[in-house]
Formats: sequence, C-alpha cells, structure tokens
Amino acid sequence: MQILLALIAGAVLGLAAHFTVGGRDTRGAVVGPMLGAVVGGLVWMVLTWAGVGIESPWIWVASFAAPVVVFPALAVLTRARMQHDARERARLKLA
Repeated sequence: MQILLALIAGAVLGLAAHFTVGGRDTRGAVVGPMLGAVVGGLVWMVLTWAGVGIESPWIWVASFAAPVVVFPALAVLTRARMQHDARERARLKLA
C-alpha cells in the first residue's frame, strides 16, 4: 500500500517538471506526471524485490528522489519534438 506514496510523489514531481521545463505546448499534459509516477513506482518495486523493507529509509529516499529524472527527460523530449516539427515544416515547404 505504501507504493501509492511513491506513485503520488512521482506524479507530483512530474507535474512540477511539466510546468518548469519549457515547451509545454509540444507535449501532452500527462506525459510528465505519468513518467514521474512510473519511475517512482519502478524504483519502489525494484527495491522491494531486492529485499529492502519499508522500515528502511533508503526505499523512501530513492523512490521520492528518482523521479527527478523526469526534468531532463522532458527537456530531451521537447527538443526532439521541436526538431521533428522543423524538419516536417521544411519537408512540406511551410516555412
């Protein structure tokens, strides 16, 4: 049941990343929160399978800190989308 806390924390960090990383208009509103929730949940799951219990502070720190990777992931995604859009505009001779 505690995995829900990791999922919620990941979604909140993903939401923060969505609003702080530029180029919001090039990606969907749910990409950041969903990516954050997935990362937080995966870290929790992996540490649980590795035998780390909920009484250990490492599972909490890792699952709450791991979704920070959403910030650079959204930046890369935004840059790739802008480059793709520019190539498509050039291919269609729109710009």
